[in-house]
Amino acid sequence: GGGGLPSPRRPPSHGKKVAVCDFVKPSPPGTTWGLGGTCVNVGCIPKKLMHQAALLGEGMTDAESFGWEVAAPKHNWETMVGNVQGHIKSLNFGYRSDLMSNGVKYYNAYATFLDPHTVEAVDKKGKVTKITASEIVICTGGRPRYPDIPGAKELGITSDDVFALKSPPGRTLVVGASYVALECAGFIKGVGYDTTVMMRSIPLRGFDQQMAGLCKTYMQEHGVAFIEGAVPTAVEATPSGAKKVSWKLADGSVGSGEYDTVLFAIGRDVCTSAIGIDKAGVKLSSNGKVPTVNEQTNVPHIYAIGDIIDGEALNPPSATTELTPVAIQAGKLLADRLYAGKSALMDYSMVATTVYTPLEYGAVGLPEEEAIKLHGEDNIEVYHSYFKPLEWTLPHRGDNVCYAKLICLKPEGERVIGLHVCGPNAGEMTQGFAVAIKAGATKAHFDDTVGIHPTVAEEFTLLATTKRSGDSAEKSGC
Repeated sequence: GGGGLPSPRRPPSHGKKVAVCDFVKPSPPGTTWGLGGTCVNVGCIPKKLMHQAALLGEGMTDAESFGWEVAAPKHNWETMVGNVQGHIKSLNFGYRSDLMSNGVKYYNAYATFLDPHTVEAVDKKGKVTKITASEIVICTGGRPRYPDIPGAKELGITSDDVFALKSPPGRTLVVGASYVALECAGFIKGVGYDTTVMMRSIPLRGFDQQMAGLCKTYMQEHGVAFIEGAVPTAVEATPSGAKKVSWKLADGSVGSGEYDTVLFAIGRDVCTSAIGIDKAGVKLSSNGKVPTVNEQTNVPHIYAIGDIIDGEALNPPSATTELTPVAIQAGKLLADRLYAGKSALMDYSMVATTVYTPLEYGAVGLPEEEAIKLHGEDNIEVYHSYFKPLEWTLPHRGDNVCYAKLICLKPEGERVIGLHVCGPNAGEMTQGFAVAIKAGATKAHFDDTVGIHPTVAEEFTLLATTKRSGDSAEKSGC
């Protein structure tokens, strides 16, 4: 995946022999995929493309307000999936070609440790190859977790399957409220299918909860139903072909409903339990992840990258180790330290990310709750504003639905330690601001910057209302 593929492309240029082992065990419904890892095959890439499909449908509806005379949009799931999978296969081919051109030996085989310097790779035909290496990098990622209830694996799917689903999902129940859950629910609803989200507790755990609430409210206002405080207890097949899902609510009451597709997005388990990692002497945390220092495990010549790193064990702790660009960067820097004589270390702090819910949410730095917990409420100033993008005015879409806020550390000259935005193109905005925040930008730097008008991003150059003041952050006009 993202951590594994950048790492081996550098050593060959320094005269080192490199091999990559990659093998995807089929998901319970039987889905498998090619080289590239989660992001390319069953994550960021297909997710963003299907999110774009939903946005295009919304845009076609808006078009009438701009004078376009268009028929009511009709979506073809099979066409979308076919084109998305075609693009993914082209990426798979590109990665294979890239490894070949860089002189990297590729094994489409499942590798397990035999000892600290040796792995055994078994391909789909059962052919066994033993490989020894002076350094080994583990970047096996994670796979979606199923609940331990009757019928879950037999009748449910996960994000491993939805992007290659050959027939339309129909009435869909998404179990979970992680970013994976809400993103999938968003695009499934966005292309025209009844969608319900079952959530046990809070949406987008680990993210700023005010922003998470805005994402959830927007989804509800646009037709996504939520069953709150509930956990599934069973999935059963019905004579009609639908799946009957039973659940239990926090107050002890029970309920049930029938759906065509049940998608579980309740978390992921790292792939460290079935690779013989104990034979290599690598220690694991209680959560199955690998504690590291600068990607190095307790075994000096064995390294770990990506999802499998225990972010809580880092100094300082980080919740960003599961992001693909983080793994890519860590892999490049590790290879350069090992073989190019460089010394740059991976910095897991101030990493930007975006949740591609129907109302996109971009963030870099600390959630407001975490900032207050770390620094104390008296030392935090939050500047915020609701707003409405100009493009939303003619279709008369929601007033003051979008929102921006800067979280500033007062004792350090109001240095920005958190930036959060809900609105169109949130990822594009956040990526740009992340550079400034990484460089130590203060509120004054934002104030001194002349905005581009009319854009959504200029809201950050105009923020004047603080939460502490109690004044309304809603606005009118442009």
